[in-house]
Amino acid sequence: MADLAGLIEQAVTGLGYELVDFETSPRARLLRVFIDRPAAAEETRSAVTVDDCAAVSNHLTRLFQVENIDYDRLEVSSPGMDRPLKKPADYQRFAGQDVQLKLRIPEGTQRNFSGAIVGLAEDRVRIATEGGEREFAFDNIEKARLVPKF
Repeated sequence: MADLAGLIEQAVTGLGYELVDFETSPRARLLRVFIDRPAAAEETRSAVTVDDCAAVSNHLTRLFQVENIDYDRLEVSSPGMDRPLKKPADYQRFAGQDVQLKLRIPEGTQRNFSGAIVGLAEDRVRIATEGGEREFAFDNIEKARLVPKF
């Protein structure tokens, strides 16, 4: 499956998008691909459109045929307003925005934290919470999602 993720990332990046996340169902019958515009396109930022998803889907469908990847269904979509943060660079890119974190190993008795992203330094994510600034090892973050503002 790691080879498949690398193949998808290379294809999506080649089309000018960023691979945010990739999920498979049991036995890889359903493939879900979440794409976004790359950080370099922030100034001209526009949301991922249906046409963007269709272009990536068509490209991946052809690629999977060539590579003999067996699957039943492919879904390509934007990561949504509550975008997951997967890579260290995501914490730099979205600094200042609100995030919800879930830790693998609790700090004390707490596993869930929320606050504004301060940034990332030396593989440690910093967020400003109501109780002050907190720092977490990147490797200890199980899940992180942006908190949409309405």
